[in-house]
Amino acid sequence: MLDAHAHLTDPRFAADLDVVLERARAAGVTRILTCGEDLASSRAATALAERQPELRVAVGVHPHRGGTWSEETLAALALLAGHERVVAIGEIGMDLSGRSAPLADQERALRAQLALAKLLELPVVLHVRDAGPAVRAIVDQHSAWGPGGAAPRLVGMVHCYSEGPAEVAEWTRRGMVLSFAGTVTYARSDALREAAKAVPEDRLLVETDAPYLAPQAHRGSRNEPAYVAETLRAIAGIRGVSDQTLAAAVDATARRLFGDRWGT
Repeated sequence: MLDAHAHLTDPRFAADLDVVLERARAAGVTRILTCGEDLASSRAATALAERQPELRVAVGVHPHRGGTWSEETLAALALLAGHERVVAIGEIGMDLSGRSAPLADQERALRAQLALAKLLELPVVLHVRDAGPAVRAIVDQHSAWGPGGAAPRLVGMVHCYSEGPAEVAEWTRRGMVLSFAGTVTYARSDALREAAKAVPEDRLLVETDAPYLAPQAHRGSRNEPAYVAETLRAIAGIRGVSDQTLAAAVDATARRLFGDRWGT
């Protein structure tokens, strides 16, 4: 079982990360993708992965930190992306909720990082909040579509999927995998549950987004990778399959998406 998106360099894990990781192992979590939010956290995540064999890393600048973007940041991320534990460029994207960086800064950082991912042939980890049409339009501009609509070189995952079932095909036809977090367990998330049911088996991932968005049983508390088992169980129920069947499918999807560096 895996946790396809977490932020283990968050200060809320500073005092007890070893215990948190031990609980994850006990819950059956064998791989965790920890994601950068800016250059400093990307560097910290890479250093952490050197000490913890189950960790893999995405390096990038989150839309909330778009104002920190610079050519120097781009060069530093390109160097980090060569690390053997780095499997993706992320967390990148757009957030139009009104609580993020100015739109021009977000878009500048997103476009530059999509170009970097394409150059390095790495998948992307996308943050998409209230911004689905805008991000899809930018992704289209950076994708190398082949004759007859062949798969683009630019692929990745939409983390913490937050749109409805109608948008699932809009992402999957663009080569994207959809990752669901603890929000799928919330009482008012009917549209999200319908989306989780609609995603093709080979385009589905499960995550925590720890320390954020704990599943319903832990809502209001710090989220952690061990809780991904509860989200996986909920999605398996939605899809009418066993936990084991879904876990195996999710693991296979991650291996295809992230490649040899992900491991088995």
